[in-house]
Amino acid sequence: MARAIWSGAISFGLVTIPVALYSATHDHTVHFNQFERGTSDRIRYQRINERTGEEVDYSDVVKGHDVGGGEYVVVEQEELDDIAPGRSRTIDIDTFVDLADIDPVHFQKSYWLGPAKAEYARPYRLLVKAMAKTGKAGIATFVMRGKQYLTALHADGDLLALETLFFADEIRDPADVLDKLPGGDRAKPREVAMATALIESMSGPWRPEDFHDTYTAKVEKLVRRKQAGKKTITAEEPPDPTEVVDLMEALRRSVEGTRKKTRSTDLSDLSKADLTKRARQLGVKGRSKMTRAALEKAIHKAS
Repeated sequence: MARAIWSGAISFGLVTIPVALYSATHDHTVHFNQFERGTSDRIRYQRINERTGEEVDYSDVVKGHDVGGGEYVVVEQEELDDIAPGRSRTIDIDTFVDLADIDPVHFQKSYWLGPAKAEYARPYRLLVKAMAKTGKAGIATFVMRGKQYLTALHADGDLLALETLFFADEIRDPADVLDKLPGGDRAKPREVAMATALIESMSGPWRPEDFHDTYTAKVEKLVRRKQAGKKTITAEEPPDPTEVVDLMEALRRSVEGTRKKTRSTDLSDLSKADLTKRARQLGVKGRSKMTRAALEKAIHKAS
């Protein structure tokens, strides 16, 4: 079982609920060490003084902030510690907002919040239920590992989730990032209608379990094949960009292809429990009382 990475309390109004924080995600990226080509010699990094060429001990390394003109202001770690926000143990909710109003660009990392002890479960569940009913997120700040975070707390099933957020001044203006903002001719009504039809024909319920990191799987397969002395397989080239003159035809063929795929979906291999689950995901009403044939018909219609 995972260990809590932070413990403290949620505070809003005069209510305080002790909680523990757990990471909600983990990284499954395949990691590599570095070697010199043609050898089994590992590559190591050293802290080298660029003027003398001598290695520098970690304890003698200080931080320097570039202030322009080739000048740096040197800061000791103790000076940074002196002005750090401290070891705050409270997630102070400042205000509640509609969760849907938070632009996704602000979301950074997800965590689970659980009651610190069994005796705090009742007020914890009360807060979860109230936030789920209102659809609100609590905007709060808290300190973890010497850094202050802006966060959004919201109900996720029977739990509270905490999302760390980027501050407003950390979000880049698209005009400062893109070489050129989209322009040119406006989309024609027929093109918009066809693109809308394509989106609708490809729409369905959000099922995260249907998506997998295929690149990591290919990296793992590459390692296994090389370990076994087998030849590696080269991936296909990406498709060419759609020419503007072919846009309408590409949209039309895409819509037709998607509709044929939907009609050809074979539900006969699914169990009735799986059919009921899919019907629930599609929002089919009265599914619990349906026969298998009725479930298949309702799923086809909802799709």
